[in-house]
Amino acid sequence: MAWVYLLAAGVLEIVWAYLMKASAGFTKPWPTIGMVVFMIGSFGLLSLAMKTLPLGTAYAIWTGIGAVGAFAVGAFILGEPLTPLRIAGVTLVVSGLVVLKLASSH
Repeated sequence: MAWVYLLAAGVLEIVWAYLMKASAGFTKPWPTIGMVVFMIGSFGLLSLAMKTLPLGTAYAIWTGIGAVGAFAVGAFILGEPLTPLRIAGVTLVVSGLVVLKLASSH
């Protein structure tokens, strides 16, 4: 169950990161409120995952899911550029996540 919690926490992190962007520096109330709600949910699920998973693995994978997801949202929803170096960078992050998962005994 810990991996399910961790995956869900990562997805919620992507949502709150997008809402943070949509809040325009916390000047728009609904995106700001949504961001706080999704942030609390993300942290709550992360804490449940950390009951079983090692800190380093759980935190790195949570932030990695958020980083890769935010990259995808930026590229495919917000129209941010997909340059070869950016793609290489996100590929390295994904590779690191796979190695961490394979190295986990849980």
